[in-house]
Amino acid sequence: MSPMLHVALYQPDIPANMGAVARICACFGLSLHVIEPAGFPWNHAALRRAGMDYLDHVEIVRHDGWRPFLECMGNHRIVLATTRGAVAHHAFSFAPGDILLFGRESVGVPDEVHARADARIRIPLRPGLRSLNVAVSTGIMAAEALRQLSAFPAESP
Repeated sequence: MSPMLHVALYQPDIPANMGAVARICACFGLSLHVIEPAGFPWNHAALRRAGMDYLDHVEIVRHDGWRPFLECMGNHRIVLATTRGAVAHHAFSFAPGDILLFGRESVGVPDEVHARADARIRIPLRPGLRSLNVAVSTGIMAAEALRQLSAFPAESP
C-alpha cells in the first residue's frame, strides 16, 4: 500500500533529528526520503537512539542527490516547509501523495530547490522567533496534512 503522504529531508545535518523524523513517519504510516549527502554517517548512534525500534517500521528511501530524488518521485507535488513560505500550514490544502520537504537544519535548501517546490508553506511563529526543530516541524505539518485528508492511522486498542 502506498503511503498517503511522503516526508523528505534535504541533506539532514543532525542524526537525532532524522531519527525523530523516522519515528514520526513510522507512527503515522508515512515514507521517509533522505536526499543525500547527509551530514553524518548512517550508522551514527544518535540516529538509532532517536529512532529506537521504530526504524524497523518505516520505509526509508535514500537518494543520491536532488535530481535522483526528483526522478524517483515523478509528478508528486512537493510542499516545502520554509520560513519564507507565504501560506500558513493550516491554511494550505494538502492532497494525497504530497511530499512534505524539509531542508537542512543549518541552512534550509538552496534556491534551486526552493524554486522547484510546488508550494512553500510555513508554521506561524511569534514575532522575533526564527524556526522550530525539523522533527517538531515535521510532526506539526504531517499531523495537519493527515487531519485534512482524514487519513490518520487506525488507533491501537
